[in-house]
Amino acid sequence: MAALCVCRYAGRSWLWNVPLATRRDFWSRSRKEKEPVVAEAVEEVKREPVLVCPPLRSRAYTPPDDLQSRLESCINEVLGSSPPSNWQDISLDDGHVKFRLLAHLANDLGHAVPNSRLHQMCRVRDVLDFYSVPVQDRSKFDELTASNLPPNLKISWGY
Repeated sequence: MAALCVCRYAGRSWLWNVPLATRRDFWSRSRKEKEPVVAEAVEEVKREPVLVCPPLRSRAYTPPDDLQSRLESCINEVLGSSPPSNWQDISLDDGHVKFRLLAHLANDLGHAVPNSRLHQMCRVRDVLDFYSVPVQDRSKFDELTASNLPPNLKISWGY
């Protein structure tokens, strides 16, 4: 409840009728004293830290020999009907069909299309071309180290 102050003019000065509550009482009303929260004793279970790093994920991919037949069977499952004779020219403009096809292939082959290449998958032929390329789990530096380098060039990994 707000305090009511009445102001009136009496003679040469202003007179204020102040309510009976003091300033301290007025401003402290909104603050209720909170009861202190007592924390219960919680027993901590100390565990030894795990220092073993998980194994690195392998990005290596080798295309299977029956890639075209697998892709055709995935198209059968996604579209629900037998694909036409020119099944490589089927458009992937519909996002749902594209997602279902690529998700099914990623599960089946263990290799997913990265986000940076999704916009390039416009037709089934593009998907087939992507999955036809083998991926090595080596960097360019590893390849350079393994190749024959000139005698004045050496790559050392120990810092």
